[in-house]
Amino acid sequence: MKTMTFTDAMQSGLHEEMQRDARIIVLGEDVKLSPYGYTRGLDEAFPGRVRNTPIAEQTTIGAALGAAMCGLRPVVDLMMGNFFYTGWDQLANQVAKLRYMTGGQFSVPAVFVSTYGAGGNVAAQHSDVPYPQMMNLAGVKIVVPSTPYDAKGLFKAAIREDNPVVFLAPVSLVDDEEEIPEEEYLFPLGKAKIGRQGSDITLAAIGAMLPRALQAADQVEARGWSVEVIDLCTLNPLDAPTILDSVSKTGRLVVVDEARQLCSVASEVAALTVEQAFRHLKAPVLRVTAANVPVPFSPPLEDYVIPGVDRIVDALQRVMLNGSK
Repeated sequence: MKTMTFTDAMQSGLHEEMQRDARIIVLGEDVKLSPYGYTRGLDEAFPGRVRNTPIAEQTTIGAALGAAMCGLRPVVDLMMGNFFYTGWDQLANQVAKLRYMTGGQFSVPAVFVSTYGAGGNVAAQHSDVPYPQMMNLAGVKIVVPSTPYDAKGLFKAAIREDNPVVFLAPVSLVDDEEEIPEEEYLFPLGKAKIGRQGSDITLAAIGAMLPRALQAADQVEARGWSVEVIDLCTLNPLDAPTILDSVSKTGRLVVVDEARQLCSVASEVAALTVEQAFRHLKAPVLRVTAANVPVPFSPPLEDYVIPGVDRIVDALQRVMLNGSK
């Protein structure tokens, strides 16, 4: 076992995959310098396969699309989640749709990776959570790990996937550390993970919200309530069976999502549960999300907008008391 940060684990996974498959290339802004670290050192290890690109996300995503169509397997570093917006046409109109529109004659085995979310006090244009928009595209798989172990296993699985994958690393967790096995492992796409077993409440969380969900579960369990925590891991395809099985056992659901509440993953999970597990519910499903405002630059305001442990605890208490305080 070796202790690695979140981004070190990603770098280790990418290095292993580039050793395994000479078709893998890396494109992106400052990938040789690597501000977050997950492409650091790859230029020296794999000469000619790591290319800095201009500040032109639409061009970079388009170049990756063409490379994938011609037999390469590009990994594109877009640095921050907001930067997907400037390349949106290529991602939404081309990458997501090409395999379908060609009847499977072409595939796009490409991974588009960035950090996302609040935690760095870098204001609204660098702190968004873009996965709700991406989930609505169809044709793109979306991965959001919450631990260094999962980050490496999911990154390797994403690189081997023959469909396009968006891999989003929570910026607030990039320095988190965990022991990583030295032997190879992969974490399958499309599977959620039970982070904690429980019997009274299901608490589903995404990415950076998982550590806060676990802290909240600790607090309410002091009152004798047993909380089952689900790490969703992959948002498209969503692991509906794991969610529904848990809710059928507990009868209660709280979903924690760093995205804004309107059209959030929390809203999708809530709708899915009400449609398919309504008869098991003992209380209304509650969502704990970011406010429907841009992420503020001010550190206290950023903390206020993004779900914290206290808000999660409050939701757990309300759902346990059947929706009333």
